[in-house]
Amino acid sequence: MATTTTPTTVTTTRIDYAATLDQRSKVLILVGVLLGLFLSALDQTIVSTALPRIVADLKGIELIGWVSTSYLLASTAMVPIYGKLSDIYGRKYVLLFGITVFLLGSLLCGLAGDMTQLVFFRGLQGFGAAALTSTAFAIPADLFAPAERARYLGLFGAVFGLSSVIGPFIGGLLTDNLSWHWVFFVNLPLGIVALGFIVAKLPRLHSGLKPAIDYAGAATLLLTVIPFLLALTLDKNDYPWTSPLILGLFAISVVGLILFLLIERRAESPILPLHLFRIRTFTLTALIGVTVGVTLFAAIFFLSLYLVNVLGVSATSAGTTLIPLTLSLVVGAMVSSQIVQRTGHYKWVIVGGMAIIVGALWWLTTLTPDTSIWMVRLRMIVLGLGLGPSMPILNLAMQNAVPRTDLGAATASRQFFQQIGQVVGSAVFGAILTGVLTTTLSANLAPIQAQLPPELAARFDSSALRNGMSAESAGGEPVDPAVKIEQAIADQFAARREVISRALRDTDPAAIAALRNDPQLPAQQKAMLDMIGSLPAAAREQALSQVLARLDEAEQTARAEGRALGRQISVALKDAFTTSVTTIYWYAIWVALIGFILALFIPELPLQRSYGQDLPPMME
Repeated sequence: MATTTTPTTVTTTRIDYAATLDQRSKVLILVGVLLGLFLSALDQTIVSTALPRIVADLKGIELIGWVSTSYLLASTAMVPIYGKLSDIYGRKYVLLFGITVFLLGSLLCGLAGDMTQLVFFRGLQGFGAAALTSTAFAIPADLFAPAERARYLGLFGAVFGLSSVIGPFIGGLLTDNLSWHWVFFVNLPLGIVALGFIVAKLPRLHSGLKPAIDYAGAATLLLTVIPFLLALTLDKNDYPWTSPLILGLFAISVVGLILFLLIERRAESPILPLHLFRIRTFTLTALIGVTVGVTLFAAIFFLSLYLVNVLGVSATSAGTTLIPLTLSLVVGAMVSSQIVQRTGHYKWVIVGGMAIIVGALWWLTTLTPDTSIWMVRLRMIVLGLGLGPSMPILNLAMQNAVPRTDLGAATASRQFFQQIGQVVGSAVFGAILTGVLTTTLSANLAPIQAQLPPELAARFDSSALRNGMSAESAGGEPVDPAVKIEQAIADQFAARREVISRALRDTDPAAIAALRNDPQLPAQQKAMLDMIGSLPAAAREQALSQVLARLDEAEQTARAEGRALGRQISVALKDAFTTSVTTIYWYAIWVALIGFILALFIPELPLQRSYGQDLPPMME
């Protein structure tokens, strides 16, 4: 007689780590998570300092853009996927995997023998870094109930601020005193310490559910995101917006998006749960995240252009000049977190932060070529105070509103939308800057170029100057146009002196022929060349002295005129960059205003003090 066995389902109560873990364990776990996040944040700032030395050593300058692009593609595209996997398998396993892959990528980057290898290994680094950023912001939600969590969220802003301050310094120190390889090797000891904390103290932190993995959703998400990011980041000088490649990449991305949405509607456990968009807080915080990403990029990148090309700060020092912005961002994050912790209200902190961003961006539109560095720093501080509350408190509001089973996917999705905003802001604002800068420079330089010899005018063409005068110097130091013109004049007169000396003193036939063909030589001096061979040496020397004396006078006059023209070019260049950067900030104001208006509609939900009612049963 056959018998059948019915599988039994054991239902247990899911662990509430916020209630069961003691405070010391929570702090140790948080330290490990912050160390892992610090690794990812530090890597983005430390590598840029070493890039000139890397290119000099590995060659392949045509691939330099891909050193960051490959990292960006992998780190952005994988964020939502890791977020969902952390809900299924637990934050611990995903975080350990991410740190391990990141460290392996760091080791291989340091050992790279050419630029192609470095680009590939940077992509591997980004593949691991995505796990760090996607889970790091979700783990505090597992450890602390929303009402208690606010006080800790400011630490995450502090990590990014600290990395941006010390990253360029450490990168320069390691590159100059050891080698560029160590900007990657330095991740290894920090990563091992982080792994130790996480292995020893971090629980599994999973949702307790065991749904099927959404492989089709993951594949179509990558099909959507990677072509989209490539289309935005590829050099538009080589691949214009209307080129077949860019249009084709956008078309592939649209097809991928349609397939992704169709699959996610039917998936048992979608990578990006579409039902989250029915939660108003989630939808609004995701959209606000896009606006914050756009304005954050505009604030940092274009302000650096202004500092270098208008105020004359060296390119290598521009990072440290932005320290007031970074420190005020950290202060804004910490203070806003404490306000929410004490009051229990987050909506008006977000609204206030967005309002400060709008005001700071308007203040940045008032920049002029004569604005002092201290007034620029004051604008940075105000902007940082607005940006500070935006990231941690938006996370808190979103996490307080979504089901805990979707916490990882929701947190990663908000992070994903913010990173997409940064990439879109980079591409769109970059295109606007190029257009405005080229037009303004052409208009400003036209009357000046008319006063220059053709060969010198070509060196001050708008297409050459729109990259900034710092591009003229290998060390990143701005080059004064007046110095450049004066040096060109000095070189011309030195060459002329040499030819005249050879003709008059040595009666060199080649030099005499060159002077006869010189249209700038007066007819009287050309006539003297016909009888130069019959003159005694003393007479030739006397004639040479007279000619060189007149040449010295002419050089002094030409140098004075050159300095005046150089000052005009410098003013034209600074005016063009100032106009272009402030134009970007006018556009950024409208983006920030959209974020401000959206923030007004965020519902003010009471911060949960426990997860008791939100915990689903865990099936074993």
